[in-house]
Amino acid sequence: MTLASLNLVAALPEIWLLCATSAILLIDLFIKDERRDITYALSMVTLLGAAFLTINGFAWTPRVAFSGMFVADAMSDVLKLGMYGAVGLMLAYSRSYAADRGMYRGELFTLSLFALLGMMVMASSTNLLTLYVGLELLSLSLYALVALPRDSQPATEAAMKYFVLGALASGMLLYGMSMVYGATGSLDIHTIAAKVADGSANHTLMVFGLVFIVTGIGFKLGNVPFHMWVPDVYQGSPTAVTLLIGSAPKLAAFAFVMRLLVQGMPGLMADWQGMLIVLAVLSIGVGNLVAIAQTNLKRMLAYSTISHMGFLLLGVLAGTVQGYSAAMFYAIVYAITAVAGFGVVLLMSRQGFEAERLADLKGLAKRSPWFAWMMLFVMFSMAGIPVFVGFFAKLAVIQAIVEAQLVWLAVVAVLFSLIGAFYYLRVVKLMFMDEPSDESPIAVKLDMRILLSVNCLAMLVLGLMPNRLLVLCYQSVGHSLGVM
Repeated sequence: MTLASLNLVAALPEIWLLCATSAILLIDLFIKDERRDITYALSMVTLLGAAFLTINGFAWTPRVAFSGMFVADAMSDVLKLGMYGAVGLMLAYSRSYAADRGMYRGELFTLSLFALLGMMVMASSTNLLTLYVGLELLSLSLYALVALPRDSQPATEAAMKYFVLGALASGMLLYGMSMVYGATGSLDIHTIAAKVADGSANHTLMVFGLVFIVTGIGFKLGNVPFHMWVPDVYQGSPTAVTLLIGSAPKLAAFAFVMRLLVQGMPGLMADWQGMLIVLAVLSIGVGNLVAIAQTNLKRMLAYSTISHMGFLLLGVLAGTVQGYSAAMFYAIVYAITAVAGFGVVLLMSRQGFEAERLADLKGLAKRSPWFAWMMLFVMFSMAGIPVFVGFFAKLAVIQAIVEAQLVWLAVVAVLFSLIGAFYYLRVVKLMFMDEPSDESPIAVKLDMRILLSVNCLAMLVLGLMPNRLLVLCYQSVGHSLGVM
């Protein structure tokens, strides 16, 4: 490995984020609690710096670093920008919430930034080893974030469940990767793809490895039947951490699927496509049906997430550039929507009170008409109602699977989406038609009011003109796969 083969410029955003986060970790030791806004400001500057470096280095031609173990391409760059936005909004929305619960400390910021670094490594990895390192950095950071309120029994319990099941998933994924290495003699995804294509790989061992890899992916995405951790972790975690878990990591998970299956094993598409069909149908069905029975808002959104991850897999299993770009579009749209939804939940929470029951939304239109409408935008977008961007995300995925001759799958997805619309519309009914149980006004800081409003309005604006983002996703995926 020579200095030229390292090509550190391609990994400049990751290097900046690592150095800046390490510096914040040290600086925070000397900052008093009442001046913690300094750590917040430094974290936001770090995110802006990473975004600047990513945009400045954007190129349609992939740039390889670390002797082929890392690539900065259009797909990873677009996904990273989405990750910066989601993490930045999470930190902005959670300031008051974290301060009221004793969580407004350096650990919240540094762990969030380390989780972001793990996501970025996942998005740019072209080697099984670096993919796994990025995944574990993300996972370990999230385990610690869930357990951040050490005196909270629900948070501790959620962290333990997340850690145990996450470790199990990581073990399965690693076992599958070791089988793939045994079958091909390589950890590089392009070499693996080439050996599968020319028949020099051990097919039986590759299929066995693929089963374990898809199982690991199913755990990380929260697909049925590997979804057991999702509702418990969403409910038990502090809402600020739930916001993070439910948004940016979905972008990293999409990249993970693309690198491992689409770029690493295109020759086994017939095998992994069938597995993904089962995961997608079960996730959409179980997620939407079980969500109807929930009375806890965070658990309802957890099962909603499961169904949305099923939709994301539909785009991937279509096996076309249109399908992959539709899945990428869906992941970005879902991240924007999830951040806004949990942002409204954070808005309604106050010291000593967690707004996590559906009943807590009763009469929101009388307490705060503006944010009741913003939550309506979120629910309509998640339900896939025109003219909101969630409708076009679902439409893009359904078009892709219809063109892939999987019409029956499109019909199943549409039917379950109609069923799922019930629990989203129930939230709207509670906000606008029920009387509030608590008529106290909702106090909102100006910065959060502006950011959350822009976040929610973005779902309407993107719905009115979705083509730009959809075309960007199509072009970035096409250039990253080398078909454009």
